[in-house]
Amino acid sequence: MEPTELAHYERLLKALEKDLLAKATLRIEPNRTDDAAIGEDEDEQPLNEMLQSIASSRNRNTSLVLKRITRALRKARQAPEDFGLCEECEEDIEEGRLKAMPYAELCVDCQSKRDPRGGSKTRRNPFEFV
Repeated sequence: MEPTELAHYERLLKALEKDLLAKATLRIEPNRTDDAAIGEDEDEQPLNEMLQSIASSRNRNTSLVLKRITRALRKARQAPEDFGLCEECEEDIEEGRLKAMPYAELCVDCQSKRDPRGGSKTRRNPFEFV
């Protein structure tokens, strides 16, 4: 990868990192602070639980992406010759994939092999237990 391309991806990574760090961690409020207070709306508790689940999931995903960004920035500085190479097959990661996810570690083919569904586009039955 050319030094100008590497600098471009470093800027993208830093911008993504800044954007994610600027977003505050979603606060997850308890459903109730008093066991006696059930609330006037019987739908309140399930709604709060759903919002807690969404906030928790978003916080977890943000944390994972920040770790991948940090790892990619370290790789760009410490081993620039390896940046943009698939960590499995050592082939170039496609430009479109790097533009969308400059922290990508794998090419599309290797990532699809790691996908537990094998890259299948069919949806799993949500009621099926794995």
